[in-house]
Amino acid sequence: MSDPIRDIINSYDSFIVRAYSRLRFAILRQPFLEEIGQYLPTAGRILDLGCGFGLFSLYFAATYPDRSLCGVDLNRRRIDYAWTSAERLRLSNVEYHIGDAFDWNTSESFDAIYLLDLLHHMPREKVNAFLEKATSLLRDDGILIVKEVANRPRYKMWFTLLLDRLMVGWDPIYYWPPHDLSAMLEQLGFDVVRHRMIDILPYPHILYIGRRIRP
Repeated sequence: MSDPIRDIINSYDSFIVRAYSRLRFAILRQPFLEEIGQYLPTAGRILDLGCGFGLFSLYFAATYPDRSLCGVDLNRRRIDYAWTSAERLRLSNVEYHIGDAFDWNTSESFDAIYLLDLLHHMPREKVNAFLEKATSLLRDDGILIVKEVANRPRYKMWFTLLLDRLMVGWDPIYYWPPHDLSAMLEQLGFDVVRHRMIDILPYPHILYIGRRIRP
């Protein structure tokens, strides 16, 4: 039986990208991806903003062929890797675009959008505008899924910060208090449910599921 995570990792030529992919899939393991994926439509148009090398969009496209995934990332090299992997995995239900997640424009609207460990790498003062932008790309009954790192408990936060520093250096990082991020999403018109994703490792994963409130 095919292992989608193994197949995705092996689809990259670069040893460095494969090592990075193993680390990301070690943090967001298959049970967590299934936990996130249960809130995504099994069929429909789904947007991955800040998709990087395409790891998770490839996974969600591979596990549900009726989904149509669209990944956007500013880094041309990462997008090239994602396209190559999609071709090698023979996935026709995923596509990639080069663009800044802050101002990527399209006339299309999506059934769901997910943001995985993206917001804490953004300048705090830009997060609200970014979420407004993402919201504008959703259909009226669309769902926004945000997986983030909580700022509590502190020992878990410091553990995660150490790993983030190893991956991104000294770029700004801010782990949002769950109440603050929930309030921001609610102000944008979402009914928000959040829950912690329990890990054997000390990661303070937290998942926000935002559903548009019908007027």
